[in-house]
Amino acid sequence: MEIIAGVDEVGRGPLAGPVVAAAVILDPANPIEGLKDSKKLSAVKRETLSEIIQKQSMSYAFGEASVEEIDALNILQASLLAMQRAVNNLLITPTKILIDGNRCPNLSIPAEAIIKGDQKIPAISAASIIAKVKRDAMLVDYDKQFPGYGFAIHKGYPTKQHLLALEELGPTIIHRKSFGPVCRLLNEYR
Repeated sequence: MEIIAGVDEVGRGPLAGPVVAAAVILDPANPIEGLKDSKKLSAVKRETLSEIIQKQSMSYAFGEASVEEIDALNILQASLLAMQRAVNNLLITPTKILIDGNRCPNLSIPAEAIIKGDQKIPAISAASIIAKVKRDAMLVDYDKQFPGYGFAIHKGYPTKQHLLALEELGPTIIHRKSFGPVCRLLNEYR
């Protein structure tokens, strides 16, 4: 029997926080309605679907790459590492991995990269949804630890509000030092 895991990551573009990946093995006998690219769903719908996915899937797992790993490796390599960790954390070993994007992490299981896979493959959509919900929750927590930056609102993305807060307050330990706006500010402080 073929066991397919869908894999996706979120958080490549933000200036702060880890990159989070998820791997999901859906139960063919228990399909989930409404799966699509997490960016095309409201926050409420994502959270509802995330709970359903975690209850009804055969297996799911997360993987992360830290801010330090992003700065040391680069965002692409850190994203691939997070995806690899998500697959390795699955309790069921899949026979095939379908990954959103154009690159596959280093895996011992056959894998295929599918551009816009989060719009085409339900298991990848499911991974996209639970990864986004998990990362968004992390940024809401960071908002409490680092008030004034607006992490709960922009989730670390380089919005006008975030860039102004960076200018006024300076970078935090969760900011990616290798990313342009943060790197420029750090150089100004030297």
